[in-house]
Amino acid sequence: MDLSITRADHGDHTVVHLGGEIDVYTAPFVREKLDEQIHAGRTDLVVDLSDVTFLDSTGLGVLVGRLKFARTRGGSLRLVGTAERVLRVFAITGLDKVFEIHPDLESALAAADEGESSTSPSSTPRHG
Repeated sequence: MDLSITRADHGDHTVVHLGGEIDVYTAPFVREKLDEQIHAGRTDLVVDLSDVTFLDSTGLGVLVGRLKFARTRGGSLRLVGTAERVLRVFAITGLDKVFEIHPDLESALAAADEGESSTSPSSTPRHG
């Protein structure tokens, strides 16, 4: 399985760093790990896709589902990513309008701090 997952806490926010391929084989593992964070009360998530080399529709489905799940718990899910190949998948599907996508972890965390009371998930999307 070509996937790595690590977690780090940054204040009230939890960063889940994904690396490798997110596809039909690895997506269930990604779902499980993100669900663990949300069930543990860490609902303000930043998912770092900087080291993701491939993302298919199954992986997108997991991210959309976890976004909805985090929101039902009063949280949020922001993305970090710069790989053109990965960003293109979000653009083609229109999900770049649904997710906040930031060019680096620092801007995602800053937006998370600023947007604690923001109601529009696409109010400050950034593409790099």
